[in-house]
Amino acid sequence: MANLLWGNVYYQDQFAGVLSEEPGNRASFTYDPSYLSSAFPPIAFTLPKQIDAHISQLGLHPFFDNLVAEGWLEHAQTRILGKRIMSRLELLLAFGGDCAGAVSVRDPDPARYSGLMLDIEDPKERALFASQASLSGVQPKLALIKQGNKMVPAKINQLSTHIAKFPSRGHDNLVVNEYLTTLAFKALLPNDQCVELSIGEVKGINEQALIIKRFDRSNQERLHFEELNQLLGYPSKAKYNGSYKEMANWIHQVQEGQVTELYRLYTRILAGILLGNTDMHLKNFAMAYTNEGIELSPSYDQVSAVIYDYKTMALTIAGASNYPITDLKQKHILTLGTEFKLSKNVVMMAVTQLGQNLSNAKDAIAQSKLGTTTLKNILITQLEKRWNGTFALIGNH
Repeated sequence: MANLLWGNVYYQDQFAGVLSEEPGNRASFTYDPSYLSSAFPPIAFTLPKQIDAHISQLGLHPFFDNLVAEGWLEHAQTRILGKRIMSRLELLLAFGGDCAGAVSVRDPDPARYSGLMLDIEDPKERALFASQASLSGVQPKLALIKQGNKMVPAKINQLSTHIAKFPSRGHDNLVVNEYLTTLAFKALLPNDQCVELSIGEVKGINEQALIIKRFDRSNQERLHFEELNQLLGYPSKAKYNGSYKEMANWIHQVQEGQVTELYRLYTRILAGILLGNTDMHLKNFAMAYTNEGIELSPSYDQVSAVIYDYKTMALTIAGASNYPITDLKQKHILTLGTEFKLSKNVVMMAVTQLGQNLSNAKDAIAQSKLGTTTLKNILITQLEKRWNGTFALIGNH
């Protein structure tokens, strides 16, 4: 019988417990007694502090499953480890030293990975293995640190402060698209929080990269946050299975009577619709744990996905699933507001704010020094179409 895998789980740098494989494709997480008696918080909303083990009947618990890489990263990690198929826990043990948020998962026998880099020729894959970082999302990306004026790939035991996203096959201009779309998003919602990003170079990588400052790192400390996919208990591959209403319901559950975060979430979804961001799934929204309580993290992953023929909304909106963005009407925006328990006046305030900032968003795209005229025109036309087709007549409606 093969030995079952297990790993040590840390919250920041505090040992929190043990994550283990169990027979029958089950997994268990057990808090360490010293962590239970400490003032440290639960490592996840769905994993409250308790003496008994948390058992998952179908593979990793959703919280841990969402820490495992996807897409290019997952395939690259599998190749690096020399296997065709690997379990989610195997990948997390090998690359879980630098995950999103405050939690990391570490293999008790790291020596098993020594020597693997000798056969890796691709510079991004070499950097990926050297950092042993696990990042979600299907796009090629690396964890970075800043050395002087240069961005360099992080190495093992170095806590990354930035993330680099690289061009993705089949998605032309994806790096510049996200950069321009994020500029427009900031112009639409100037009082909201959004990630800091720029386009530049990464040492040793001969490709243009989108460089994003991590909001979950500060002064060499891991800051705690969870994606809505984790908070709602969905595994990583189920990130498209939910609805925007579910996110609002969760916020109501933990912040009953607090309208501020619901309004921020609502306006972010509306801004995403305006920008053609049809890929707003459950992993693209997150809640950060702060001294003042739990609140929406800075917005991230703002991409006009509709220009790549992703025509339907990622999540169920106003009761409609797989709904074409071109068919969204005033009634859907109003119904979504009702689902968020926002008054008609608050909904109108959100739409009015977007309308007042529409010209600034178009100017942010047009005046950027980066991006081709063709791409800029496509993004600006998308803004105008969505405003005229979905938002402009809401007051009359």
